[in-house]
Amino acid sequence: MRLLVLGGSEFAGRAVVEAALGRGWDVTVLNRGRHEPLPGVKALRGDRTAPDGLAALTEGEWDVVVDTWSHAPRAVRDAARLLRGRAERYVYVSSCSVYAWAPPAGYTEDAPLVEGAAADAEQTEYQQDKLGGELAALDAFGADRSLFVRAGLILGPYENIGRLPWWLSRIARGGPVLAPGPRELPLQYVDVRDLAEWILDAAEAGLSGPYNLMSPQGHATMGELLDACVTVTCTGAELRWTDPDVVLDAGIQPWTQLPVWTPPGTEMHDAVHGADVSRAVRAGLRCRPVTETVADTWHWLRSIGGTAPQRPDRPRLGLDPEVEAKVLAATGSVGDRGCI
Repeated sequence: MRLLVLGGSEFAGRAVVEAALGRGWDVTVLNRGRHEPLPGVKALRGDRTAPDGLAALTEGEWDVVVDTWSHAPRAVRDAARLLRGRAERYVYVSSCSVYAWAPPAGYTEDAPLVEGAAADAEQTEYQQDKLGGELAALDAFGADRSLFVRAGLILGPYENIGRLPWWLSRIARGGPVLAPGPRELPLQYVDVRDLAEWILDAAEAGLSGPYNLMSPQGHATMGELLDACVTVTCTGAELRWTDPDVVLDAGIQPWTQLPVWTPPGTEMHDAVHGADVSRAVRAGLRCRPVTETVADTWHWLRSIGGTAPQRPDRPRLGLDPEVEAKVLAATGSVGDRGCI
């Protein structure tokens, strides 16, 4: 299979490239060249925001194009129009954010979508931009040759958003750790490598249309995730499980200040951790254990000196140590101690 990845040097794009190389595919990437290309990849240079940024793609044919673009939909429009006569299928890595707020727990791919998205738009809001990217690919490749991967929370090695790396770094410091409860809170996410493998399988199978792409509901819990972080860091961290109301009353923001966590019984939890993914599961989605995702992310984080890369277009995540200490002192809760 001949694969073209638009991007291909960071997180999801990199995972797709690595998975394709592992299958022996012929892989081409187009990006700005800010990172060294992986061995075995044909690297083309181009800036999709520049007037002539797609010049390197004026020749060549591919079986599959994978696009992870998250900004102005017109960049997807321009690439898709240029490639529609020389590529068989266009896979756009979209987001479950394209659904109108707030999608109910158990929402499927048929749930209402956000309004105001356009294929030729400049950059606006993330959710409109992602849906605009879908519309751009659909316009150029049609319903039968376009695949929309509506990903939710993505974790795993090379993460440049800061969610799992923040938890690992925080727990690696040891001491009492504010753990937002309840322990049994169900999570829904996808390991970036499982995302990549599913994309390649789906492309080979000729799938089209939208797919919610994350683990089945309850694949892991908040307790299992943080327990795994304690295990791999082995610093004697003490998880102090704290009632959600206490966390919220302290003014702590879920999802951003305490990454991954969203309060149970809220619209946010239903939207982030409540999607129906049965369509993707029927199409072959397989999700590795949370312990493997955490361990491999920790191994990668240590291999680069402990500081994860940070996308410049995303805010830094995490809780200020002083705020954490203040809440822990006020609650005086007892936690799980030691290295498991």
